[in-house]
Amino acid sequence: MIPELLLQNQLCFPLYACAKEIVRAYTPFLSPLGLTYTQYLAMMVLWEHKCIGVKEIGQLLMLDSGTLSPMLKSMERSGWLTRERSREDERRVYIAITPAGEKLQERTAEVPRQVAQCLRLESEDAMQLYALLTKMMEQFRSTTCDK
Repeated sequence: MIPELLLQNQLCFPLYACAKEIVRAYTPFLSPLGLTYTQYLAMMVLWEHKCIGVKEIGQLLMLDSGTLSPMLKSMERSGWLTRERSREDERRVYIAITPAGEKLQERTAEVPRQVAQCLRLESEDAMQLYALLTKMMEQFRSTTCDK
């Protein structure tokens, strides 16, 4: 057996497994609100920016347009946002939060605390983990590994 191919020697596996578990932890808190985890992330971007281009949302969330566009259309049908083409450049689409989307923020205010209670991670450990994961994301964004 090649040691580099043992599951226990893979950094990617615990990251993958934790990502799945995090989504699973959020689900019981978001489902009653009609939100998926990815929609929740998009709403966080909208709560912060109010109006932003689809391309910028994709960059912030590291999502491609094939994932983002259908999700945003669904969220528009729910009344949380509007989509509008740029008058200057029809290829650009802007997303704006609606009053219903703003109200959703109030309804999700407790979600981070609820999930944190499930996680039971010390504040210092959470900050270190966040810093390391952010560093990894920045490195992936600045490096091409297409070989």
